[in-house]
Amino acid sequence: MRSTFIALLLTAAAVAQSTPVPQPVAASVPTMNTAVLEIPAGTKVPLALKNAISTKTTREGDPVYAETVFPVVVNERVVIPAGTYVQGRITNSKRAGRIKGHAEVLMHFTTLIYPSGYTVVLPGALDSVPGADKTTMKGEEGTIRQDGQTAEKVGTVAGTAATGTTIGAVTGGGKGALIGAAAGSAVGTAIALLSRGNDVKLEAGTTVEMVIQRPVTLDAGRIPPPVK
Repeated sequence: MRSTFIALLLTAAAVAQSTPVPQPVAASVPTMNTAVLEIPAGTKVPLALKNAISTKTTREGDPVYAETVFPVVVNERVVIPAGTYVQGRITNSKRAGRIKGHAEVLMHFTTLIYPSGYTVVLPGALDSVPGADKTTMKGEEGTIRQDGQTAEKVGTVAGTAATGTTIGAVTGGGKGALIGAAAGSAVGTAIALLSRGNDVKLEAGTTVEMVIQRPVTLDAGRIPPPVK
């Protein structure tokens, strides 16, 4: 009996050693993709300039600083809150000529800087300048053109000629009036030729509108959550 019991114990021990012990299985964690948001191409963003721009002093490569003045919403989510900084640069600046040619300035926006410090590279162009007087947009690139002053120069010549006519009439009359008118016209023409046309002037605080030219992808985790 004793030998049989020992044999059974040895057999049980052998079976226990040969049977694999189940190992704990680590729970699989599903891989989560970082949520993203996208600002569609063609989205318009209202801005206020933080620095003044003038074709009299601005040169190609000069920086442009602006700030969003109204939130931009995509699919009921604020993707660009008001107060987001926008940085860009001047890509072309041309003064008006003395005889012809309008003053022009071209700028592009390159970076969004959120209040948290999150920075996004973007392709942005100027779409309109509602806050600037006597300017028009030229072409698709967003060039700002200053309106011409042909009428002002014509007025200068006419006014100077009229003054010359009056002086000639007072001093000699007849022929003197004609001479005075001719002299006055010559002076007025000289003044018009020496003076340049108006410069493009955008003061700090001027409202402009940027258009995003290509879709811009954002990290949703870096954007302020929607207000509930």
